[in-house]
Amino acid sequence: MEVKTLVTYFLVLFCHFTASTQVAVPQFSDSLFSTYYHQRVSHFKSLPQTQSDIIFLGNSITDGGEWSEMFQDLHVKNRGISGDNTAGVLHRLSEVYNRKPDKVFLLIGTNDLAKGISPDSVIKNIRWITTILKEKSPNTKIFVQSILPVNESFNKFGGHTSKKQQILSVNKILSTISASIPFTFLDIHAALADSTGRLDVRFTNDGLHLNGAGYQKWKSLIEHKMYLLPSLLPFPKQLAWTRQLFLLKTCKTIYYNHSSLKREAVFLQKQLAKNGFKVNITSKKDPKNTCIELLLSKSPANHLPVEAYQLRVNTEKVSLSANTAHGIFNGIQTLAQLQVGNVIQGCEISDSPAFSWRGYMVDVGRNYQSMPQLLQQIETMARYKLNVFHFHSTEDIAWRLAVKKYPQLTAPKTMQRQQGKYYSSAEIKQLIAFCEERHIEFVPEIDMPGHSQAFERAMGVTMQSAEGLRIVKEIIKEFCETYRVKYLHIGGDEVKITNSNFLPEVIKYAESFGKKVIGWSPGGNLSDQTIRQLWMGHEPILKDYQYIDTRHLYINHLDPLEAVTTIFHRKIGDKDSSDTHSLGATLCLWHDRNIQKEQDLLIMNAVYPSLLAFAERTWLGGGETNWITNVSASDSKKAAIFQAFEERLMAERYRFFSKKPFPYHPQAHIRWQMFGPFNNKGNLEANFSPEHPKFLETNPLTNLEALGGTIVLRHWWSPTVKGVLPNPLENTTWYAIQQVWSDTDTTAFLWLGFNNISRSMATNVPNSQQWDERFSKIWLNDDLLEAPDWKNGNQKPNLELPLIDEGYEYRKPLLIKLKKGWNEIKVKAPVGSFKGKDWQNPVKWMFTALPFFE
Repeated sequence: MEVKTLVTYFLVLFCHFTASTQVAVPQFSDSLFSTYYHQRVSHFKSLPQTQSDIIFLGNSITDGGEWSEMFQDLHVKNRGISGDNTAGVLHRLSEVYNRKPDKVFLLIGTNDLAKGISPDSVIKNIRWITTILKEKSPNTKIFVQSILPVNESFNKFGGHTSKKQQILSVNKILSTISASIPFTFLDIHAALADSTGRLDVRFTNDGLHLNGAGYQKWKSLIEHKMYLLPSLLPFPKQLAWTRQLFLLKTCKTIYYNHSSLKREAVFLQKQLAKNGFKVNITSKKDPKNTCIELLLSKSPANHLPVEAYQLRVNTEKVSLSANTAHGIFNGIQTLAQLQVGNVIQGCEISDSPAFSWRGYMVDVGRNYQSMPQLLQQIETMARYKLNVFHFHSTEDIAWRLAVKKYPQLTAPKTMQRQQGKYYSSAEIKQLIAFCEERHIEFVPEIDMPGHSQAFERAMGVTMQSAEGLRIVKEIIKEFCETYRVKYLHIGGDEVKITNSNFLPEVIKYAESFGKKVIGWSPGGNLSDQTIRQLWMGHEPILKDYQYIDTRHLYINHLDPLEAVTTIFHRKIGDKDSSDTHSLGATLCLWHDRNIQKEQDLLIMNAVYPSLLAFAERTWLGGGETNWITNVSASDSKKAAIFQAFEERLMAERYRFFSKKPFPYHPQAHIRWQMFGPFNNKGNLEANFSPEHPKFLETNPLTNLEALGGTIVLRHWWSPTVKGVLPNPLENTTWYAIQQVWSDTDTTAFLWLGFNNISRSMATNVPNSQQWDERFSKIWLNDDLLEAPDWKNGNQKPNLELPLIDEGYEYRKPLLIKLKKGWNEIKVKAPVGSFKGKDWQNPVKWMFTALPFFE
């Protein structure tokens, strides 16, 4: 059968199966396939009919892998045939689905493309394969792997290596449709490609097939899918999985070899007890009963050995060693993630952090948080190995730190919000102790001389006056003598310094109590030895000082989806890891606006998704030099790395955050075709060709592609922070189109918004039935989606008016109807001037459109 005829035959059969309620299994003439094909199929049929296997299905690239040996598992079976294509897989598929395999890893398509079969036909046949597999073996988990990159420089397999663009097209579509049809897409292309997108010469000797290093790389990319290995976040620096399992039900004793580890042993004992496993702890080693050992010993680490640890898990025992108790504690957090039910997955881990300062800050001056909510956040910090809790306790709104000598500071009449809510000495001590048990540094901040109007209302003087300075020193004295803390943060920013001696005297006085002082930069006249906390994005780093990076790490300004991508890609302090000057970073929750309930702080600012992204980046280091807001659509490697992180993020969400606010849904699979710019000449309601129904059917060439649920076209802090447009222009309109596949007529949810309002500004609410003040629009299958009737729409915005429904993450998601097949979401995003009405209403040229099914 000629190639053209074969393609036509594929399409006819595909149409037949999509129109049927039951999938028809195709039959092809045996003459279409090679002698080797028939030899292999005959051999497969003669083998024992085992069940619940893991099957690798594909062509010569699969055929060449010694899969059972690589994974040391006889249940892993090779069903690769050299030269095979999608028709060949369909023809022999019964031999696979009759075995009712546990998992199938499919890699097919490169031979189809080499024969001139179009990417669309390859996609349809892969969908056909997966649909038949799912119908005939419903419990089989199906993984469709991306077609591998090729490299023409070897001057071999020219028919294959000339199909680079077609390969990318197939992979792109597979990634797009995988969210809505019965397979999981695995992008292995990106990790096997070099910087030019070709198959890396390290992994091949002919430009098409893999060598030993290539197969080992492939194995490492899919291993976590093979055996449902636990999700680890932050990811360890060095990790090797084994096939061994440690059964917790056989564990009787936790042994620790040094008295300094008793607290960690008790902590682990309590953690296991919460999961139903009761074990004893002892400092006397008994080889017969010991199953978990905590060992203080020399653990190799080139960087930050104080927090390094090594963890080994096999069938006999769990061995955790470190240089310090802090390192042991870090290892315990990893151990908790390795546990799934009664089992701890076998592995060998050698790990240490990139940055010594991995902090999280809460502003309880503006909005009080209860002790249970604070402890919950600290507990989450500990789980993900963050080690600094920055407690901003005083503000213009309210002074919330009890001072025995000056009780008027916390009198209800001096507070403008949550009157009478403050933290007693006992509560501060509880916070310090709770942090200390988890190796978290408690860093209190008493902001001075700025942000001190509550002080002025209570004391009747300004801080910078002689009397004010005297009182401040008394407060510092009482604080330092009451609480055992290493640091004191004095603020020092956003104020006109009228007394040049104020900050130097305060710093010197705090240092006299043995405290290390931190201040905001830019700010007042700090001493050389004061640690600078950087907060403005355009400020250069002062290399002669120690500093903590907080630039563009204010989650109160960030859209929840943008926050995760921005933080994940961030290069902390412009460094790959900490050094004598760059300590690390702090993620900040500055929620200036009043709230209805304290949980709004966690929901509106996506605290937990952001915290996990921050934990990953500060532990691993690295990141991107430029500050970016979106997933890269042009760099498949970067996109694949983010998607792998997102999978771990979601695993953590489902495992540990089922009862906590976690406003995040997967977005790495969402791909937008962008069309523009169209010159609207200042008329934001002007219409252009992409608004025409069935616009995509005219086969327009996209001007740009973008990935993600939130797309920032131009950031309000541009050019410091980059949006997706390389050269954004005023008075222009862009259109974005997303394709969503649905196997049936159904309903789904949609997160939808056009101006994620900062929680620190009195931002205008759009008029009723408008998504924003730029006349943005959105269509689903050419039907216009109407904006809500905003609850605060008729109110003059101010910081005392709580947000109610302005953000997609805290209003009910839109319920949408999807038809069977492809659905089109089309967004219109016009902009006029980039200059906002005032500082509280910057132009946030962005949109969010994220469909999901849960």
